[in-house]
Amino acid sequence: MNELSGTRFGTLSDGTEVHCWTLERAGTRVRVLSYGGIVQSVEVPDRTGHTGNVVLGFGEPGGYEEHSGPYFGALIGRYANRIGGGRFDLDGRTYSVARNEGPSSLHGGGRGFDKRMWDVVPAGAHAVRLSRVSPDGEEGFPGRLEVAATYALDASGALLIDYEAVTDAPTVVALTNHSYWNLGGVDAGAESTAGHELRIDASRYTPVDADLIPTGVAEVADTRFDFRERRKTGSGYDHNYVLDKGVTETAVEIAELYDAASGRVLTVATTEPGLQLYTADQLTGPFAPGSGIALETQHFPDSPNHPDFPSTVLRPGQVYRSRTVYGFGVRD
Repeated sequence: MNELSGTRFGTLSDGTEVHCWTLERAGTRVRVLSYGGIVQSVEVPDRTGHTGNVVLGFGEPGGYEEHSGPYFGALIGRYANRIGGGRFDLDGRTYSVARNEGPSSLHGGGRGFDKRMWDVVPAGAHAVRLSRVSPDGEEGFPGRLEVAATYALDASGALLIDYEAVTDAPTVVALTNHSYWNLGGVDAGAESTAGHELRIDASRYTPVDADLIPTGVAEVADTRFDFRERRKTGSGYDHNYVLDKGVTETAVEIAELYDAASGRVLTVATTEPGLQLYTADQLTGPFAPGSGIALETQHFPDSPNHPDFPSTVLRPGQVYRSRTVYGFGVRD
């Protein structure tokens, strides 16, 4: 295997060079970009041993610039998911953040972490560490945030993503990865994902209003939102699941995605209390609607405006930490 180093991936429209870092271990190959912290590809074998890419992405930076709305593979921040009305109160002060989806702020605003350049360095034989400083007031969020994400492959070939952040002023933080998974392979299309089977260990979810802002918490029992037993995903989902395990110190497995045609299995473990299921019904451009399934580990949408939701407040002296593990396997 070659030494861990970045290779030139191409240039953005403003001439900025983008580099790609390749991690390989135990049959898994992952490529990570310095632009947007993007997971550009994840290659794993199917039940016959054939290796294929199972996340949607592009072969050059222009694709990500042209089709930025779906957040293909990106590192999302400063706040993953939505903040209703583009505003929240913290310590008696009201903050207005960038509104980029109707009245709401989505995934950090118009130029969130997904559209920023990251500093990348090796972090061992099978890991890279991405870091940047989000200045006070970026997209309206308070506090200077020093943030890092480490992408690593463990001995089993699982992809670990560890997030860390510190701030110099009270703020809100929620980070995630926005990969779209198609276990049949990226060329298999929406017909393939329609056959994917999903399990989520969640007895509750957060119903939403017309702007996809949570209205509270409801039981999944006897509704189409019940994935406690593995079944086909179908379409029409862009909802947060309240994981039964809650917030945990270590990553706990909470979901499994299975493609019977290829035999590939994806497991998701996390320290986070929520999982956003998005069946990508609004995808446009080179990928048809439903061509991938996003499983975004997270705190809940609009948490800063819901005191009863797990808190996303980060204060000086505290360290934000979050881990998600994507495991890969096959089933006969």
